[in-house]
Amino acid sequence: MKNKVVVLGAGPPEGIGAAVANRFAREGLHVFISGRAIEKVEESAEKIVAEGGSAQAMRVDVTSQEDIETLFDSVWAHEGDLKAVIFNAGGNTPDAFEDLSPDAFEQVWRVCCYGAFLAAKQALPIMRTQGSGTMLFTGASASLRGKPNFAQFASAKAALRNLVQALAREYGPNGVHIAHIVIDGLVDGERAASLFGEHLDKLGPDGTLKPDDIASAYWMLHRQPRSTWTHELDLRPFSEAW
Repeated sequence: MKNKVVVLGAGPPEGIGAAVANRFAREGLHVFISGRAIEKVEESAEKIVAEGGSAQAMRVDVTSQEDIETLFDSVWAHEGDLKAVIFNAGGNTPDAFEDLSPDAFEQVWRVCCYGAFLAAKQALPIMRTQGSGTMLFTGASASLRGKPNFAQFASAKAALRNLVQALAREYGPNGVHIAHIVIDGLVDGERAASLFGEHLDKLGPDGTLKPDDIASAYWMLHRQPRSTWTHELDLRPFSEAW
């Protein structure tokens, strides 16, 4: 019997979600790894299994209550305690405010914040009953400040940050560790390469966050003793201007 962890918002092996899933799997946990693009998620799960870990890939749109409930039905059917849930879903593309449609604005909020709400509704009551568990949420520099052309992303990530604060204060006394991680900078992965390839090249190898190093920080948060819990952690390359 293996205890379990859920990763939402994963993609190909080069991304944050897959790196976190791989890190937790290496510690002996069974990983439910999920994302909208099932082919990419299956690729990440196959890599985990090939390296000796235990993983199950599922297609999940975090904005769909039905998808979230189906995912957690599979989680509850698997023996063992739910040790951690990592909410990593998000989307970030620049759009001038005058070009931003109401639907596009709402969709970013649904992914970044409403999806987190749906996942927390499933996971946190069980963790409270267990008296233990970790739920981690991926934020961004936009969680702390808004910049031109990112109105939708900044408002959604700020909403997520406040949601996480409320959850941490409500469930922390029940033994559930809830933390928000600010990712400040470009992540060296497939998504950044496809959207910001030229800028990524200019930053060089020391100018981006490495998914495996981010995953180690997530594991550190999960392993923190109760006497020294971190609620918010910010991560950035040493050369990042902040």
